[in-house]
Amino acid sequence: MAKKSDARIKERDKRTLGKLTDLADRVAKSALAGREPKFEIPSRTKSNTIWDRRKGILEMGDASSDRELFNLNQAKQFMQTMLHASTIKDLIEAGKTSSLRGVFYKAKHTVAGTRENTFDTQDESDPILEDLEVTMEALREELHIFAENRGSMVGRLTVVDKGDEIDCRRMGSGGYAIPSIVEPDIMQFGKCEAKFVLHVEKGTVWNRFNEDRFWERNNCILTHGAGQPPRGVRRLLQRFNQELKLPIICLLDCDPWGHYIYSVIKQGSISLAFESSRLAIPDARFLGIRAKDYKECSLPDAVKIDLSENDIKRAGEIAAYPWFADNKAWQKEIDHLLRNGFKMEVESLITKDISYVTEEYVPQRLKAKDWLD
Repeated sequence: MAKKSDARIKERDKRTLGKLTDLADRVAKSALAGREPKFEIPSRTKSNTIWDRRKGILEMGDASSDRELFNLNQAKQFMQTMLHASTIKDLIEAGKTSSLRGVFYKAKHTVAGTRENTFDTQDESDPILEDLEVTMEALREELHIFAENRGSMVGRLTVVDKGDEIDCRRMGSGGYAIPSIVEPDIMQFGKCEAKFVLHVEKGTVWNRFNEDRFWERNNCILTHGAGQPPRGVRRLLQRFNQELKLPIICLLDCDPWGHYIYSVIKQGSISLAFESSRLAIPDARFLGIRAKDYKECSLPDAVKIDLSENDIKRAGEIAAYPWFADNKAWQKEIDHLLRNGFKMEVESLITKDISYVTEEYVPQRLKAKDWLD
């Protein structure tokens, strides 16, 4: 793999390479000194997650654990970490990027003289990469790794993506596919006429809003994250909020999973608490769909989806989150959901009219500022 000259490597790449070299040096020096090679990995667990009430985000605590070569329970993960660190070094030096899947295959092989694979599935690989992110205090983008694109946007905004100017007002029926990496050195914002961002849960709902030109009539940006939004979408939403000062309004399903998606957008997630400062949006708002909408919108019984035992359990867990526990409006919302005994999808509003959600429901709620914080 051809190397770039040192002068062409970005400053942040130099910092990341320095951290990788430091990690390798510490392991090598321990081995040469006759000590067991090991390194510390910060704990990405619920018990090591702190709710910062003042900032309104989840943050990672100080707990960590050793990853040791001579520990039978950790030796494979030690080897996997070193393999991925080596791949990242090669990517940075070559000035190239790779997908999560690509990095998995780059490191996947059978250990010589055995029938043991370095990795069996990508589910083994991805957490190791997250371990490296948090260990080196480097974002995944700084490791030159990206995830598969999930999510689209359209609206009154122009962006510059790697030098290409893209008018999000002219993206047709499919919209602009939101990249995995949306950092300021990759994507810049141009002309913006939007007054807010409407983030919807699924592509099917997004298609209805796009076809009805909701973003054009309401001067907004319309996004979706294909369910639980990936990092690229969450990061872009945060940049809209912080840099363009646009309110983020969420239209999600009325169920514990829709509530959880909102929670992750607003406060961050336990597994990625170390990235909350660049992903969480504390002032994001939940517009709907709400438990009260069954009666307020005169929806038919056909839209009801019975709550499962798992739904009920999950609703209780979400209600106990510190940021919801002291929020009377959210306690009332979750209680109403449980008393209803059923959940509803945003698409249920189509039973009123194919464009009811875009022409009546959302505009009326926005005008009344009828949302949950």
